[in-house]
Amino acid sequence: MKQYARKQYLDQLIQKKDNGRIKVITGLRRSGKSYLLFTLYRQYLLDSGINEEQIVGLALDEIDNAKYRNPFELNKVVRERMPDPNRRYYVFIDEIQFVAEIPNPYVNDPNEMISFIDVVLGLMKLPNADIYVTGSNSRMLSSDILTQFRDRGDEIRVNPFSFAEVYEQYEGDKRGAWRDFYTYGGMPLVWAMKTHEEKSRYLRDLFSRTYIRDVLERHQMKNDAEILEMLLNVLASGIGSLTNPSRLSNTFASERQIRIAPDTIDKYIGFFLDAFLIQKAERYDVKGRKYIKTPVKYYYSDPGLRNARLGFRQLEETHLMENVLFNDLVRRGFDVDVGVVEQNVRDDSGKNIRKQLEVDFVVNRGDERYYIQSALSIADPEKREQEIASLIRIPDSFRKIVVVRDYIKPWQDENGIQYIGIEDFLLDESYLSR
Repeated sequence: MKQYARKQYLDQLIQKKDNGRIKVITGLRRSGKSYLLFTLYRQYLLDSGINEEQIVGLALDEIDNAKYRNPFELNKVVRERMPDPNRRYYVFIDEIQFVAEIPNPYVNDPNEMISFIDVVLGLMKLPNADIYVTGSNSRMLSSDILTQFRDRGDEIRVNPFSFAEVYEQYEGDKRGAWRDFYTYGGMPLVWAMKTHEEKSRYLRDLFSRTYIRDVLERHQMKNDAEILEMLLNVLASGIGSLTNPSRLSNTFASERQIRIAPDTIDKYIGFFLDAFLIQKAERYDVKGRKYIKTPVKYYYSDPGLRNARLGFRQLEETHLMENVLFNDLVRRGFDVDVGVVEQNVRDDSGKNIRKQLEVDFVVNRGDERYYIQSALSIADPEKREQEIASLIRIPDSFRKIVVVRDYIKPWQDENGIQYIGIEDFLLDESYLSR
């Protein structure tokens, strides 16, 4: 199997080593968190002179370690494996969300619970412990938990492989790599498989055997698997489209003859967001400088998983390209919204009306901002005018970029709008800082 460096995430761990804070590695299950910690970072420590006995590792999703899902047992075994108070230990706890919440047996209050938070807080106080935990549930990073960590937790969000990571070891040209990437995505094990049948089966099984089961067990749901599956399919069909729970409720009623309240759909979408299966993009009024609450867009965290939901039947490159761009911008550390630019126009009767134009992505990081459109082609002048209609109406000087599927050399038009091909944009992160 090919060895991927995962340099972006390994560098973050190295930078945070021995910083006195809890390193919390989050992300979609099977996206490579355990490999990053237990293989790549472990090897870095060994190469740096750390002895094997100084690395204390427990994978809580393994049946052999089921005992340590009890927080008292977990605390006990970690401390037992740190016998020398004068020696530095590196504690790796994988999939910590498996630790159960149990009543405190030492008090009479049935509402006082002991959880992984208590374990980690206790270990954090040991002067010779450097603590790393992984988790596949965003609720473990809620504001309440971070407050209990006393602002001593650093998150490292691990994503599936990026296009750049895949291309590093791809046996073929960039166009072939792009086609395979938007079809099969970046789940690590997919790239160890040879045939479409293997990849398709693996991605489908991830849903039925891992993701759906995780959601059902985590939220104590017994009879809703079919509804969750259908909702995932509806969201997969509509990536890049504006929607909200009410619209989705109407879709279920009209197309499936199933009545589901908007509040219930909103709750289920929250479960998918918590599990990192999907991501949400809010709408932002560029001229008004304010957020528009609804509708929003949802993107799958991995295009291959999205395609597997639909049996690889809806491979519309335009929507998949938008999904890939969104994921890559988020991976780079940007905040990504959907832009709205309002325009006053006259209708056929001469009446003034307000028209909304869309900017695919309003991209922010610190004092940086970019406006980015995703387009399959701009070869036709009319199509190019359509793609840039929103960009030319934005009244500020931040960079405006159109990313296209076509092979082109990067260039800039008379409006200052820049154009670049999708592969070059994904492979060269410095493009946005030029």
